[in-house]
Amino acid sequence: MRAVQVTEFGGPEVLNLVDLPDPVPGPGQRLVEVDRIGINYADTHQAENSYLAPSKLPLVPGGEIVGRTADGKRVVALLNGGGGYAERAVADDVTSYEVPDGVDDLTALSFIVQGTTASLLLRKSAHLEPGETVVVHAAAGGVGSIAVQLAKAWGASRVIATASSDEKRALALELGADVAIDSRAENMTDALREANGGKRVDIVLDMTGGPVTDQSIAALAPFGRLAFYGMASRENPKPIEARNLLGHSTTVAGMWLPHAFKLPGNVFGRALDELFELALAGRIRAVAGGEYALSDARAAHEALRSRGTMGKLLLDPTG
Repeated sequence: MRAVQVTEFGGPEVLNLVDLPDPVPGPGQRLVEVDRIGINYADTHQAENSYLAPSKLPLVPGGEIVGRTADGKRVVALLNGGGGYAERAVADDVTSYEVPDGVDDLTALSFIVQGTTASLLLRKSAHLEPGETVVVHAAAGGVGSIAVQLAKAWGASRVIATASSDEKRALALELGADVAIDSRAENMTDALREANGGKRVDIVLDMTGGPVTDQSIAALAPFGRLAFYGMASRENPKPIEARNLLGHSTTVAGMWLPHAFKLPGNVFGRALDELFELALAGRIRAVAGGEYALSDARAAHEALRSRGTMGKLLLDPTG
């Protein structure tokens, strides 16, 4: 089968199209004939071995696929340790989910990671309550574009989006944001308060890191919450001193999606089901960010790392 393989860690240049033997499922697994592959920002960390879970060489990156099993079921699946950038992949039964009729490949792949991340950030990490103000950084991205819609659907009084271009800010407004500001603002604290009528904000969803995180924390109202789920800038925020959290009764939470599988009550599966229901009801939608041939995986990673993309990027394994 055709697959993208990494034999040395690095940037997009280490992604090479090769021929590999078909993977063989073990107990509790299934072989999936892949229709489309989801590209996630975490894939860029996986390729350079800077992700929370260490990578091992040789590596076929990618953790999100949608396709069909031998018995004809259409499933969207999360893969343990990669293997997604290929024509066929092995998925664990426990992380494979049937796709409802009426849900297309783009939507299924947008929801399996980015959608569930947005949902759990708002519900589990930030504990959104109706009437609160929510800031969504990178609001035109895979997680951000869904988080904007969910925040509005779940009763946020004001959603403030940040994005780096006029086109991205226009998309955020189209998705339901009340105001969209430049993510390159010189002082994000001031920009967020100005966007909120001079008041501090209740919730910030942040995957940027560096000064953006520092200044977002400073913009939080009493009992405000910042939910941190990535570091696209690859720059650490300043260390947080516990005593400084007392100043405004601030909460700073981190979230890594794999931990959701350890929660009782099928929290991940229920979040995914709710997202599918909202999509079928027309209340939220996936945003297409572009489709690349498998042979163009390097170009897809370059586009993603440039921070110039919007919505969900896909790979076509036949291309």
